[in-house]
Amino acid sequence: MTIRVVLAAAALVVTGGVAAAEAMKMAVTTSFHNSGLADVLLPEIKADLGLEVHLLVVGTGQAIRLGEAGDVDAILVHSKKAEDAFVAGGFGTHRTEIMYNDFVLIGPMEDPAKIAGARSAAEALGAIAAAESQFVSRGDDSGTHKKELSLWAVSGEVERDVSWYREVGAGMGAALNTASGMNAYIMSDRASWLKFGNKGDLALLFAGDPVLFNQYAYLPVNADKHGHVRAGWAAKLEAWLVSARAKELIDGYQMNGEQLFTFNAK
Repeated sequence: MTIRVVLAAAALVVTGGVAAAEAMKMAVTTSFHNSGLADVLLPEIKADLGLEVHLLVVGTGQAIRLGEAGDVDAILVHSKKAEDAFVAGGFGTHRTEIMYNDFVLIGPMEDPAKIAGARSAAEALGAIAAAESQFVSRGDDSGTHKKELSLWAVSGEVERDVSWYREVGAGMGAALNTASGMNAYIMSDRASWLKFGNKGDLALLFAGDPVLFNQYAYLPVNADKHGHVRAGWAAKLEAWLVSARAKELIDGYQMNGEQLFTFNAK
């Protein structure tokens, strides 16, 4: 028996007679992971494509840095300005919109800052600042954090070095846990909030401002900058993510009868 045959036989023993799945790495936002959608999509991707997608779960800012360094093959994030800069810098080949939900403002059920009646998200944040109510920020350069900072700027409250504002430097789940423990206000994506199990005395108090629209996009890393990236598999994954099968799974993913994401790939 030749060495090649021996190695092939050993591989069959290890994989149980089935060829091992191909693999690629994708950096994704904590909100995508915390929502539970990854647990729905990844097994179907593996079944349909024979592709194991290994996730690096980080904030959007860190996901983009991983893509710039060529440490992943693609990224799935939610901050259009940062995504456009990623492509313009030659780090990503293009940007494809996949799905959306929205950001929401969460806070104590008694709503001491009275944000439930606000006319805009910026006005709601301004009310929190005026009341000096406790507010938890992710503080991690994520898409959620970037959106929050943009809203503070619009509200006129640009100074956040105050006792009532707490940056935790953590993902959405951990930040929500902190807010629950403090009975504080926080901005979250809707999917993470619906999936979150430790709500305590918190409630969804404000939503519906068009500025809270939350688009997720897929960006393959540019193989011209990083020749080792698995561009072929990144392209196959993209084709799956914009397919009718992905639409069925994304639109069908619900929590307590409420849809967490809406497919809008073109």
